[in-house]
Amino acid sequence: MSNPSVASSPDPQAPCCAPMAQQRIPAPAAATLSVAFKALGDPIRLQLMSMIASAPGGEICVCDLTPAFTISGTTISHHLKVLREAGLINGERRASWVYYRARPELMRQLSALLAVDDVTT
Repeated sequence: MSNPSVASSPDPQAPCCAPMAQQRIPAPAAATLSVAFKALGDPIRLQLMSMIASAPGGEICVCDLTPAFTISGTTISHHLKVLREAGLINGERRASWVYYRARPELMRQLSALLAVDDVTT
């Protein structure tokens, strides 16, 4: 069975590749997934992602995200843009607010990649 990259995976429910503890990550998948990991490497973005992913009803308004931080709304918008460009979230404008949802298919791929089975030697 082949290991398609994130971009070409026909089934968004399927992991992109075997866990990295089992085999080497194919170069195309590594290039794609590294963007998501880099986006999550910032503490503010990691907190934003957590708030979005755990939001009741599966979505949260930017108006509820911004007050949770002591940084400017402009900086929050920048961090949200990075998460969106990495494919981790989607945003939908409704009137003057934007609502964000996590993209669970990419989160599943990241999770599967990091899965580690207990191995006794």
